[in-house]
Amino acid sequence: MSFTLNQIPLFESIKNSQNILLAGAGGGFDIFSGVPLYLALQKQGKKVHLANLSFSSLQDELATKICRACWEVDASETPFKVDYFPEKQLCQWYKQTFEEDIVVYAFNKTGAIHLKNAYTHLIEMHDIDTVILVDGGTDSLMLGLEPSLGSPMEDSASIAAASAQPNVDKYLVCLGFGIDHFHGISHYHFLENVATLSKQGGYLGTFSLTPQMEEAQQFLNLIQYSNAGTGRPSIVANSIGSALEGHFGNYHATHRTQDSQLFINPLMYQYWAFKLDVLAANIQFLDKVAETKSFLGIMMAIHEFIDSIERKPKKGIPL
Repeated sequence: MSFTLNQIPLFESIKNSQNILLAGAGGGFDIFSGVPLYLALQKQGKKVHLANLSFSSLQDELATKICRACWEVDASETPFKVDYFPEKQLCQWYKQTFEEDIVVYAFNKTGAIHLKNAYTHLIEMHDIDTVILVDGGTDSLMLGLEPSLGSPMEDSASIAAASAQPNVDKYLVCLGFGIDHFHGISHYHFLENVATLSKQGGYLGTFSLTPQMEEAQQFLNLIQYSNAGTGRPSIVANSIGSALEGHFGNYHATHRTQDSQLFINPLMYQYWAFKLDVLAANIQFLDKVAETKSFLGIMMAIHEFIDSIERKPKKGIPL
């Protein structure tokens, strides 16, 4: 498929998609980074279902189990106070804001095999034709030889599970360029990997939120709502939100980053889009992750891979 300058390649690629699964790849608050995209796709008349690799304590009192590794979360009140539950917060915020009920499917932290089966279950349940993974940050673009992989377990499990799905179109988007410096990621290597994927036809360009967009304002409202209801505010979401509000440099919106050096900047609210299959083919340890049945198995597979290779030297962007 070819594009022209007045087209956004990701939106052109999914122009004919009708039933989309939008899923947080790295867990936790990653699905928040997909909310502006979710709202935009809804305006296009598409049916969009939300899912997220969950760090929450999933149990019968809090969610409804629909298969081995997937729970359905809605806006209903919990019988006891839960300090950390991004999926529930998203449902409750949406109901308060739009007066409509939605559900978010929460995946257990498990091995890629069970996660793959959970994706298959949702795809069949909702007749999904397109899967879009969302990464809050950029460490999903680490291919294996970089000096730091960030937190590769969650992203690689989601990429392995989603890329294994037949007969659906698959993409990944990143929001939050620069945030993963906080987690040791070199953005020199991120850009190097974008160049690699571009050469192979897997890079679908960038497109940006701006503070004036309705979707960006709703994203900021969601962050504010979430911050008021948790003792563990999202570092990623608050960094993106700070950038959208016009802050720059070492600005701290949450106490969780007070002892670190941040670089809040306008690149944080740009989406970077990729073809998932091209990305997956370049992740050197993904075949090992794809065979795992537990989260511990993912950790062991990645550590075994790291022990077998020589990492690239760390480089900074020469600007």
